[in-house]
Amino acid sequence: MDRMVGTISRGVRAPIIREGDDLVQIVVDSVLRAAETEQFGIQDRDVIAVTEAIVARAQGNYAHIDHIAEDVKGKFGDDTVGIVFPILSRNRFSICLKGIAKGCKKVVLMLSYPSDEVGNHLIDIEEMDKKGVNPWSDILTEERYRELFGFEKHVFTGVDYVDYYKNLIQEAGAEVEIIFANNPKAILNYTKSVLTCDIHTRERTKRILKNNGAQKVYGIDDLMRESINGSGYNDSYGLLGSNKATEETVKLFPINCEPLVHAIQQQMIEKTGKQVEVMVYGDGAFKDPVGKIWELADPVVSPAYTRGLEGTPNEVKLKYLADNDFAGLSGEELKEAIKEYIKDKDEKASSLVGQMVTQGTTPRRLTDLIGSLADLTSGSGDKGTPIIYVQGYFDNYTK
Repeated sequence: MDRMVGTISRGVRAPIIREGDDLVQIVVDSVLRAAETEQFGIQDRDVIAVTEAIVARAQGNYAHIDHIAEDVKGKFGDDTVGIVFPILSRNRFSICLKGIAKGCKKVVLMLSYPSDEVGNHLIDIEEMDKKGVNPWSDILTEERYRELFGFEKHVFTGVDYVDYYKNLIQEAGAEVEIIFANNPKAILNYTKSVLTCDIHTRERTKRILKNNGAQKVYGIDDLMRESINGSGYNDSYGLLGSNKATEETVKLFPINCEPLVHAIQQQMIEKTGKQVEVMVYGDGAFKDPVGKIWELADPVVSPAYTRGLEGTPNEVKLKYLADNDFAGLSGEELKEAIKEYIKDKDEKASSLVGQMVTQGTTPRRLTDLIGSLADLTSGSGDKGTPIIYVQGYFDNYTK
């Protein structure tokens, strides 16, 4: 009988992870228990995806706002600091902002509009057009912003982020001025000392600022690159990828994940004889069609993965073959013709990039695709499945 199931993504439950836990053993044991209770077999090229959150928790990779403040103070001294392009997030940025502001005397907060980098909207784009505001050239003061748009609340959180961030900065003891602009150079009218808080555009922002007279330019990826008074740190991404832990601490993006994924892979080989692939995943890379939010607020989808997850898919579009190359076939004859085409493609192992037969496929990196699948499977709430087990991802119509 023909196999009727393709890719399967399972959420695997695990204990609540604490600092110092043996995560390799916990992941392996959880997967094997799940396989036993749900009666599925472990196969070569299955994928174990482990959320970055439990990796960082096991590492104890945390920082306090006082650590952040000390790092900021060391870099900027008593300068007025321009904080540019932060995302609008209580979870991702609010505690970072507390620490940054605590290390400053005065902050000029520059928010992009109509939305932040990942799609959280400050104002409705239609309303912006009606008011004749040009987001590419117009610099708005807080007063002008309020005159034009009033007190807008986020569609999902119900938070007015302008007020929320303003209050956080003042409560941390810093003076604050807020402006709205999309050109990084706008901040240089207020200060030459700038902290860039964008994620995926950060290198461009830094380059523009340095080329146009900024004297001190750092990004939040430059903060907490090393331990301060025993704190956690991330030597690659700093505060990027951090999440709120408590009202005064953040959990940083995990560090040194390569040994973890290889150790899990090795233990699975020893216990099952099968070579599974392993990755650590953070945010997926997809866009919400209602809130317009692009999910990826981490610097990368996957900070570490085993070698079998390198590269991109090399796939063909079945409906293209059916409608074009094999338009005159149907039934079993069509099925066998398509199978032979795929087998021939796999045996030759040549790239199909640019060929019409691939149109409509998704040539994103495997880690971005599988990480997005894992993120959607685990969710962000109370499912309690920080480990995702994916089967059949590398299968095709011939298997």
